[in-house]
Amino acid sequence: MIYDITPFSVIDYPNYISCIVWIAGCNLRCKYCYNEHIINGFSNVSKNQLKSFLESRVGLVDGVVFSGGECTNSSNLLDYIKLAKSLGYLIKIDSNGSNPKVIKNILENDLANYFAIDFKAPKEKLKALTGLDYFDEFDKTLDILLDFKAEFEIRTTWHFDLLSVDEVLKMNEYLRKKGYKNKYYLQKFLEVPNIANLKQSIKTIDFNRLDDDFLLRNFH
Repeated sequence: MIYDITPFSVIDYPNYISCIVWIAGCNLRCKYCYNEHIINGFSNVSKNQLKSFLESRVGLVDGVVFSGGECTNSSNLLDYIKLAKSLGYLIKIDSNGSNPKVIKNILENDLANYFAIDFKAPKEKLKALTGLDYFDEFDKTLDILLDFKAEFEIRTTWHFDLLSVDEVLKMNEYLRKKGYKNKYYLQKFLEVPNIANLKQSIKTIDFNRLDDDFLLRNFH
């Protein structure tokens, strides 16, 4: 189910102009999530409307980002992707990594060019932060992406009250042992209306403990 479409973005697909297709529904309830209207939303855009929109944007944007919610939960995702690819678009998938079979299907059919996978928390803290213990599935998703030599990034939304520097370093160590060689993106928590009504943390973080493996986004 498509909740909405963002017609233009210069920040959601690295090095490309894109549009964003927001898929309704999600299997997680992350404490910092500000897309509650999407994860609890319904379909507002039909496939025919998506087709008309994408046809109208040919030559104006380079790629289509499928996000959410959790786009891999949609039984229609592959059809949406195939439609976009048939019009010549590059495809980016935003995912929490909880559906390795879907990611594998996308890769086996050469349906995406880039993936952004959210690494929510270390294994022992995952359920408390997201409401679901899916670390094994995340681990399989990472293996699949590495096996296929896919172009992808790993990113974490960092609220200082939810994850310590030590935990972030532990998450990075896990990624490196798995064979992930790209930058590990840390995204600053944005204080906007969210599921748990979280406010910005007042903790002081020693960013000097982070090395060149990391790339900070929106930290000032």
